[in-house]
Amino acid sequence: MTREWDATTYDSLPLPHARWGRRTLDRLVLRGDERVLDLGCGTGRDTEALLGLLPHGRVVAVDGSLRMLERLRGRLAGRLDRVEVVHADITGPLPVTGTVDAVTSVATLHWIPDHAALFQGVARVLRPGGRLVAECGGRGNIAGVSAAVDKVLGPQPAVWNFAGVQETEQRLREAEFTDVEVALVPDPARLEPGPQLLSYLAVVVLGGQLERLPAEEHEAFVRAVAGRLRQPVVDYVRLTISATRGPGGTARA
Repeated sequence: MTREWDATTYDSLPLPHARWGRRTLDRLVLRGDERVLDLGCGTGRDTEALLGLLPHGRVVAVDGSLRMLERLRGRLAGRLDRVEVVHADITGPLPVTGTVDAVTSVATLHWIPDHAALFQGVARVLRPGGRLVAECGGRGNIAGVSAAVDKVLGPQPAVWNFAGVQETEQRLREAEFTDVEVALVPDPARLEPGPQLLSYLAVVVLGGQLERLPAEEHEAFVRAVAGRLRQPVVDYVRLTISATRGPGGTARA
């Protein structure tokens, strides 16, 4: 996942991601001295929260966007001695040296096409007994927005990987995770019609489609999608994941 983001505008929007991050970290029990991987750290909002939970620990902050990581460095200025900032394509092998005590991820995993390989990769860097807690788009996520895109452009290839509960549980167990808990949680986000909705769609939701369109068509495309939504709502369905890395590592590594 190496595409770039408008990190400044991203941080200025009323992101439900902040709520998702809080409830994800609430599922992670820490002593305070661990090394934790923040996978798809973005602008560092959840990395900052992790540092507050780790007064004697460290965070490995990994993202594919240089602009996001630049924003993270500004947000965490003065505390970067406890943050390992890594720019990498997280659709490939995780670029982590050594092992971590826990892995957390918010609003990222749906960008990764191969979840089986993803969970095996997480298991390789996560110590036995370490916890994975994550949240991402799940089956049915932004179905209304996707339907609006199809009305504007015609049927489109999938940009995201919105997985369901059963296949996610299976992939985690195949990677020898235990204590697996997976759920789908509807969580729609209502926005103000007009500039806020348009900015949100352009920066947060439709980046994958905009990359395939000429720049001069971007504004008209976003307006057309917004105009086909029944309400100024992004119909999120979140896939929540909690699992423990088993003692055997990955059976199919």
